Order: sequence, then C-alpha cells, then structure tokens
Amino acid sequence: MTTDPTPFQGQNLLGGPAPTQLPAEPGPLQLLAGGASPAEVAAKYPTSSLAWAQLADDAFAAGRTVESYAYARTGYHRGLDALRRAGWKGHGPVPWEHEPNRGFLRALHALGRAAAAIEEKEEAERCAQFLRDSSPTAAATLG
Repeated sequence: MTTDPTPFQGQNLLGGPAPTQLPAEPGPLQLLAGGASPAEVAAKYPTSSLAWAQLADDAFAAGRTVESYAYARTGYHRGLDALRRAGWKGHGPVPWEHEPNRGFLRALHALGRAAAAIEEKEEAERCAQFLRDSSPTAAATLG
C-alpha cells in the first residue's frame, strides 16, 4: 500500500484563514499599460487601490508627502473594502504572489511610508506590521 506523501496539500494546518485573493481588475491595468495617468485611472476606477497606490508613489517620489499620504489612505481604504467583499475577516494572508492583491499591498506600504515621513510613528508601525502579517513577500519586496 502506498500513501500520498502530501495528504494535507492545500489545507491550512495552523487553523488560520485561507489567503484572500482579490478579483482581477483588467480595466485599470489596461489603462495604465496604455499610458493613461494614474489620476485618469483613479477618476475612471475610483475603487481601484492600484491607481491610488501609483498616485501615492508618484507624489512621494516628487516630495509631496502629505499628498502621498492622502492618496495612500484612499487606496488603503478602497482595498479594505475590496478585501471584505472577497471574504476577508480582518486578518489573514493577502499574498503578494496573487497580482490583483498588489494594489492594496502597495497602498498599505505607501501609507506606512508617508506616515513615517510625517512622524506619525504609531500609524507607520501599524502599517508595517499589517504588511508583514498580510504578506511577508510584499514587506520584503516593497521594503
């Protein structure tokens, strides 16, 4: 008699929630790939965390920290809404490896970065911990 060497494959043996995977957003991706500005994409798809995260990154790179903070906060909250619609219960993995999750994770990172820059230390620490808890890969990649 042979036994399957991976009988629990695909099951979470630690008892935590399953990874949350947001649905794909082809519209924002196509516009960005086609040369549309992040502001145009956010105006057309205001629920897309990806557009807000890009706006936050662009503003931060240009030294507009408070503007970056506002964009990141918008993307973060839009992402939380999307996560909840996808069944997320306030904790558990949000893997970077699932590309549609990256807009939320980028917005979360951008929020923490901007919070640190304006010396909102507690929020920066919460965002960094939330990012590590959601996706160690995202934390390392965006770090």
